Amino acid sequence: MSLQMVLLPVFVLIGLTFALLLGMVGTRRQALVAGGTRIPDIALGQPNWPARATQIANCYANQFELPLLFYILIAIALPIRHADLFIVLMSWVFVVTRFAHAGIFVSSNDLGQRSMAWLAGVLVLFAMWIYFALKILLLI
Repeated sequence: MSLQMVLLPVFVLIGLTFALLLGMVGTRRQALVAGGTRIPDIALGQPNWPARATQIANCYANQFELPLLFYILIAIALPIRHADLFIVLMSWVFVVTRFAHAGIFVSSNDLGQRSMAWLAGVLVLFAMWIYFALKILLLI
């Protein structure tokens, strides 16, 4: 697979992370400007942001949990030339699950739907790791 094909899903997922970061900054700024939150109330990391700002911040923070295993897989598979068509296709499926998860998280925040999107991503990523490990261990 070409470098671009392998890295495009990574760049798209990073784009989601930056979009959530900007959304978080925007909602926090609005809370401060509107007076709903005061700087002394959050200066030491206290959880005194309004619910909407917390919702987006939690979704942003979530992008550094499960996706970390995805980034590690690509970072290992790419230089040793084990990022094949299966890895690329599953990468896109994983990215779609992350967008679904984030979309649900920042909109309705329906825990049932959000959990299903998260679980789908977990299963896809698990399959990717099993496939990758078998390729390495069995020298396929």
